Amino acid sequence: MQIVNARIYGTDHVFHEGMLTIENGFFKEIRYLSGPASSGAQSGISKEQEVVDAAGCYVLPGLIDIHFHGCMGKDFCDGTMDAFRTLAKYEAMQGVTAICPATLTLPAETLCHVLSGAKAFSKETPAPGEAPRADLIGVNMEGPFISREKKGAQNEAYIRACDSELCLDFVKASGGLVKLIGLAPEANPGFEEYIAAVKDLVHVSLAHTNSDYETAIRAFRAGACHAVHLYNAMPEMTHRNPGVVGAVFDSPHVTAELICDGNHVHPAVVRSTFAMLGAERIVLISDSLRATGLGDGLIDLGGQAVQVEGTRATLVDGGNLAGSVTCLTDCLRIAVKEMGVPLCDAVRCASENPARAIGEDRLYGTIEAGKKGNLLLLREDLSTAAVFKDGVCILNRL
Repeated sequence: MQIVNARIYGTDHVFHEGMLTIENGFFKEIRYLSGPASSGAQSGISKEQEVVDAAGCYVLPGLIDIHFHGCMGKDFCDGTMDAFRTLAKYEAMQGVTAICPATLTLPAETLCHVLSGAKAFSKETPAPGEAPRADLIGVNMEGPFISREKKGAQNEAYIRACDSELCLDFVKASGGLVKLIGLAPEANPGFEEYIAAVKDLVHVSLAHTNSDYETAIRAFRAGACHAVHLYNAMPEMTHRNPGVVGAVFDSPHVTAELICDGNHVHPAVVRSTFAMLGAERIVLISDSLRATGLGDGLIDLGGQAVQVEGTRATLVDGGNLAGSVTCLTDCLRIAVKEMGVPLCDAVRCASENPARAIGEDRLYGTIEAGKKGNLLLLREDLSTAAVFKDGVCILNRL
């Protein structure tokens, strides 16, 4: 299949007029009319190939959400094949063609059960005629090694001290799917030894933490390399107490998640964060809950009641933000149209950066020969024109 008259998002993080070819589910050739050299074997348009005219469209790599909990009434921690299928099908149709869902803070045995189920699901072949699915390429363990002071919507009853053996159990149960595991260093004496013990197995993130700057810096120097939803569930950054945010800034190897749903982070802070960290270190996430794709009402989050009104989801008990009800594709649109983030930067933060942050950039995240043929086509107004999964058009509004 060939896509022509396209504005293709290049590996240099700008759009180029050109064409691309997908063969057997993978990008084969990307050719630009001008700019950097094309990749892949040169070929002309074959009469036997399907040709898609993408005139007027931006052609993006399929998006990747490395932190979301659920949608359409299902949560990843439901731990059922039905829940996994629902998440993967819904996300694929939004243009999020690879997923790394997040766990809740739950009993260890429950988490191992969920992870074991995810392992089985990742190997399941869809039935003939079944709706396309996003690829499950990882799991982001938000808990249970977090802070009670900054627990947010996590269930305090199941918070526990970090444990390298338990971390290994999680990784084994998932068959290696666990890519990120959260930590509140200030709540875990000996955290540097823990990080040293697990950092070659999984990426350690600072999550739901009340850490000060000095403690966070120690964690990053020990090998932690990621920050869960920057600004949310962590101390505020002030001029004398820079906290986790300041430590992230001073640690160039660290990537940081950012929720751009219009509720979690003020647009001015989003813009200043891009100026502070640069587009190369930010990962756009949705942090979406099971209510995503539904309407207003009450939902359950790890045994806690959450009220959804419009785009806002809050705990009934206490009123804390509980997550979002906005998918990643809409977060990208909000970042660009309402927050002033350049489109090229937003695309990078929702595709290449998340793939790199979880070590899955060999096959995902950019439009390059040899990578999976996953695409999201957006019109000038950023509405969805088409979605391609493994080279097959699964949503066509062209």
